[in-house]
Amino acid sequence: MALAGVIALGAGLYFGGFVDRGNVTDLRGKEAGALFGVALPDAKGREQSIGQWKGKVLVVNFWATWCVPCREEMPEFVKAQQEFGPRGLQFVGIAIDEVAKVEAFAAELGLNYPVLIGGYGAIELSRTFGNRLGALPFTIIVDRAGRISHTQLGPIKDAQLRTIVGQLL
Repeated sequence: MALAGVIALGAGLYFGGFVDRGNVTDLRGKEAGALFGVALPDAKGREQSIGQWKGKVLVVNFWATWCVPCREEMPEFVKAQQEFGPRGLQFVGIAIDEVAKVEAFAAELGLNYPVLIGGYGAIELSRTFGNRLGALPFTIIVDRAGRISHTQLGPIKDAQLRTIVGQLL
């Protein structure tokens, strides 16, 4: 029942094209130190610290394979990682899903950035970074100095992503 609610909420945000900023705690300008302290396993079970990407423009995206808006925004993330990665951009996906499903989807899409397995506990993690509703997708963008530059509940459109990242690189 709760899963159906999350899916319905995500679909409503996506198809409605409207995200109420009141559903996201505004953390812009705050230090992202707690985010850099998070360590989660990758699909191979190796613990990965988000802190290893400190000093880069970091886009952390909470997603799931069953989340339609998540699946639709990720090809743009792949393109942006390829284009801007050499200039210091790093995407990191945190999957709220099972390892096998994440691996299959990552291979199908050709993900070119790290995906960490947060499981359903990652929803709570996203709440600590402003996702009041615990819905997906949820994205945090951190500048090179380690400050939160942008948080977004719902999909990020390509033009918006490029504008935000372009200002930070």
